[in-house]
Amino acid sequence: MRVRLEDVARATGVSPKTVSRVLNEESSVKESTRQRVLAAMESMNYRPSPAARGLAGSRSFLVAMLYDNNNNPASTYLAEIQDGVLDACDAHRYSMMVSPVRMRDKDFTRRVDALVSDHHVDGVVLTPPLTDSAPLLQRLKEHGVPHASISPVQHKGTIGVCMDEQQAARALVEHLVALGHRRIAHIVGIADHGASRWRLAGYKDALAGAGIPLDPDYVVQGEFTFGSGVIAARQLFALPALPTAIFAANDDMAAGVMWAANERGLKVPRDLSVCGFDDTPMAVQLWPPLTTVRQPSREMGKLAALQLMDLLRGRGPGLLVQVPYELMQRESTAAAP
Repeated sequence: MRVRLEDVARATGVSPKTVSRVLNEESSVKESTRQRVLAAMESMNYRPSPAARGLAGSRSFLVAMLYDNNNNPASTYLAEIQDGVLDACDAHRYSMMVSPVRMRDKDFTRRVDALVSDHHVDGVVLTPPLTDSAPLLQRLKEHGVPHASISPVQHKGTIGVCMDEQQAARALVEHLVALGHRRIAHIVGIADHGASRWRLAGYKDALAGAGIPLDPDYVVQGEFTFGSGVIAARQLFALPALPTAIFAANDDMAAGVMWAANERGLKVPRDLSVCGFDDTPMAVQLWPPLTTVRQPSREMGKLAALQLMDLLRGRGPGLLVQVPYELMQRESTAAAP
């Protein structure tokens, strides 16, 4: 039989109202009582009804994660963020929904209107490039729905999580320079994406710091997808002087570069060094394993959701947290031929 709130109250010797307050994380409950009730919930496998909980507290206890499904909806980056948001929701007994929003649609903000009116979400986690969509942010403000952002361009007054992607990209290209590479190409991500601008800027910083002139032919547009990595690599391989190293703005495109290199008969890293960005699970599934920047995407999703929940629960104003990056040097990069 399903364990009820009253069963937990009876087992711990407190009132059902106290159990409800523990569920809603109200500060009026003594810490010793809170821990006793939480332990009973765990041992009795108590799972509160989201609908009943919402009615009792005039909240839905529902957080929505929004993403732009024009931008590689199957990407491992988004999957990692989603897992992180879910971790945070599970820890605080919130439900989670994932909803796509097409930024290129003129009426895409209507999707937000429907989300708020139909599901009464308590808060929203935004993924790039939605994080900096002025119409979307304005609509959320009008509805009074708090939001947290993953890697926003604007940091002032923003809740969420970020990483110094420009410095991380610079460190990655400096690694290539240290290996003796001078003909270093870059495949840029989606044009309206903050990450694309930061990673391109880091690439340029590293070249300038090494005294290497920027060759416009070595900067090719991509779309953060495997297919766009293949197309961009073929474009670079058609140049009179092939690059000896390619820095793709994410791991998906780097995988496409490695596929195109194999198609052309180039050996990685003997003939061509390849590196990506994000350190998604595929980075170690490729052969050779991919040199990349570890962006802790799952942790970023979790941290952004936790900052949002701090705000929703009245535990703080919600902050913009910066996480460190890590350069993962693997076998896809080697000394320049």
